[in-house]
Amino acid sequence: MSRGNALGPARLLVIAMILVLGAFWVGARYGPHQAKDVEARRLGDNPVASARLAADQPHSDRLTEEESINVRIYRQASPAVANILTKATEYDFFMDPVPVEGAGSGFVIDPRGYILTNYHVVAGAQSIEVILGDKTRAPAKFIGADQRNDVALIKIDPKGKPLAALPLGDSSTLQVGQKVLAIGDPFGFQSTLTTGVVSALGRTVQTSDTTFIDDAIQTDASINRGNSGGPLIDTHGDVIGINSAIYTPSGTTAGIGFAIPINTAKLIANDLMTEGKVRRAYLGVRTIPVAGWLAEALDLPVQEGLLVEATTKNSPAAAAGIRGGDKVAQAGMRRIMIGGDVIVGLEGQKVSNQFDIDYILNRKRPGDTVTVTLYRGGQKMELPVKLGERDGN
Repeated sequence: MSRGNALGPARLLVIAMILVLGAFWVGARYGPHQAKDVEARRLGDNPVASARLAADQPHSDRLTEEESINVRIYRQASPAVANILTKATEYDFFMDPVPVEGAGSGFVIDPRGYILTNYHVVAGAQSIEVILGDKTRAPAKFIGADQRNDVALIKIDPKGKPLAALPLGDSSTLQVGQKVLAIGDPFGFQSTLTTGVVSALGRTVQTSDTTFIDDAIQTDASINRGNSGGPLIDTHGDVIGINSAIYTPSGTTAGIGFAIPINTAKLIANDLMTEGKVRRAYLGVRTIPVAGWLAEALDLPVQEGLLVEATTKNSPAAAAGIRGGDKVAQAGMRRIMIGGDVIVGLEGQKVSNQFDIDYILNRKRPGDTVTVTLYRGGQKMELPVKLGERDGN
């Protein structure tokens, strides 16, 4: 994913390492938003070839059933699929400003101008411009985002013009093997259609230390840079996912793409449209992993879990009676609080790092009650905790 034309050796090395290591965002938050150096010839440039091609064009009654579905879905959906262009400013090693541009995809979900996309497509953007399927251009306003789930909502002013909006389906009813279609703007080629099937369901795809796709939809529909934020559509024309990442061990497309389930995105969009923020469940503990030598050094009753250093004041964890540390100890180069509870499970699932907790809480809403399994000294306990609401993302 390029971030400008002038990259130093260190940054190039980091990018190369990222591309080799697995799943990565396909949205090309930064990079060219117009296809270049592509040789093309208009049909009219060769009258003989054009006439032959026109004679060979299939009529609608000559299309196969599958081709008819592809044509119908594309015609219905493409007007509502958006090319999203962003501009931002970064600073080089010498703190000189460097303008950067980015591109991705999105789709209209409400005639009032609301557009869903990936957070990484618009993150840090100082300006956002949308190009709809009919080539209409409009500036967009950032409404909000759920960074953890990589979903963002932006809005354009339709100025009295009725906008085509895509219907949102139910991703919980998907089955492996069913046909799906992806529409987006890979490498700047607007309104590109690719097809495939649902290859797998229920994947957890970690995309960074703090972000992941929960219950990811795996597909072999071709997804490339610039497709990020575009819709994954079923044969009824309903959006069932947001195309977000590909698995690329070699830096090239390997036919393994991942989409955020639309049921996740619908909750986020509804929160942002009605309340202006994402309602995120909150436990309120500061922890450190205790696997390995630390568990032995502290003589803990388990070899894996999370030591509670502190609970946030007035947090759900504090209200439930979860205890933080009361003594200071030196662990390597860091001073830690010891003597607190050791959390080993949440909702019956083992936890050994903060990601495990984030993953489970991601499926919960403020007000839900969860069961926390912990050790206090040598005693195993289970405490019910009513989750609160976290401020911000």
